[in-house]
This record gives sequence, C-alpha cells and structure tokens, in this order.
Amino acid sequence: MAAHDAMRTNLKKLIVTTLNLDGLTPERIADDEPLFGTGLGLDSVDALELVVALEKEYGISIASHEVDRSVFGSLASLAGFVERRLAERKPQSADGQ
Repeated sequence: MAAHDAMRTNLKKLIVTTLNLDGLTPERIADDEPLFGTGLGLDSVDALELVVALEKEYGISIASHEVDRSVFGSLASLAGFVERRLAERKPQSADGQ
C-alpha cells in the first residue's frame, strides 16, 4: 500500500510542476478528481505535456490511443495505468514467475 500511495503522491507533484499549476498544491488534488474538464481543467496541450513527463519520469511509452479518459480520467486511473506499465517492464525470474 505504501508504494501505491507514493505513486499517487509523486504523480500529483509531477502534474503540478510539469504543468505549472500556480496556486495548486499536490495535496489539494483528490485521487478521484477529474483531471480534465470540470476537475483540474486540463486541456489537450496539458495532456501532451503530461505524457512527455510521464514517459521521461517512469521510462514508459504511452501510445496516442491510450491518451483517453480511461487512463487520464483521474489521478487514480492514471496511477493504476502507470503501475501496470511498470509491472509489465519488470523482468521475470528464470522459472517464469
């Protein structure tokens, strides 16, 4: 659970710093708050900047078709996506586990 919380905290900091969200602190971003529209009010340019920052920060690739509400709908969905991507990258042991 600590790693899960650390991921969310790090993502909140990344969003605030990457997108220069003046007046917003990471602590004020709720896990289930929408990132676009009525939530944080991010737009398509913000999405592109966030994709670049995520790829650089976590060493993952995000295809253009993955940039949708199922992934970028909220901080919680984004954290789940990044965690899955990171898990896919982990090498398996010699016995396949």
